[in-house]
Amino acid sequence: MNLQSVMQELEALGKERTKKRYVSNGAQEPLFGVATGEMKPMSRIIKHNQALADELYATGNYDAMYFAGIIADPQAMTEADFERWIKGAYFYMLSDFVVAVTLSEAAIAQKVADQWIASGEELRMSAGWSCYCWLLGNRPDSEFAGSKIAHMLEVAQTTIHDAPERTKHAISNFISTVAISFQPLHEQAVETAKEVGLVEIQKDKGNSKFLNPSEVIQKALARGQLGFKRRYVRC
Repeated sequence: MNLQSVMQELEALGKERTKKRYVSNGAQEPLFGVATGEMKPMSRIIKHNQALADELYATGNYDAMYFAGIIADPQAMTEADFERWIKGAYFYMLSDFVVAVTLSEAAIAQKVADQWIASGEELRMSAGWSCYCWLLGNRPDSEFAGSKIAHMLEVAQTTIHDAPERTKHAISNFISTVAISFQPLHEQAVETAKEVGLVEIQKDKGNSKFLNPSEVIQKALARGQLGFKRRYVRC
């Protein structure tokens, strides 16, 4: 399949209801409104094709950009490639669920994620923290330096309340992910969550909602998920 045939197939799979939901979450035109599950048959045919993934991502079409993440070959992507992708990620569903997910399967994941966390830019920071969530929730604990993750917990505790709104989400998820999926620092992450407390997220029209990483952790523990690891990160 080539760019034209994939775009035609995505357009045929689009549904107005799904499109409206994506738009309500921040997606912008152009997009078709394709449910992620509807993309699986086509992804099984294409498998991994980095050249096609880059073409799709460059269209700026949300559904094409999402599908690009599914068929990308993270090991073939360079820092420059990920830099180009994060620049094109204009809202969190792209930064956290396409770019960060794809990065998490690359050998350079931690290096790039560290740079994004230190960038001071909302969606880069969000993608960096989110990448660590995908990493910790999938890879063996032995692949991570405990001292580094411990330091990140300290940074999370001291910065979360003053972070940009979307970054707050990612940092909160990081704290709960460490507690659930990285057993060497379970206790420290639980204590960090308690110290952080409720995290206020400012929404449109002056409304707020609150994140509670401690509650997320306790619910996961009640389900017996301590040590949980995903078998796969991408669809």
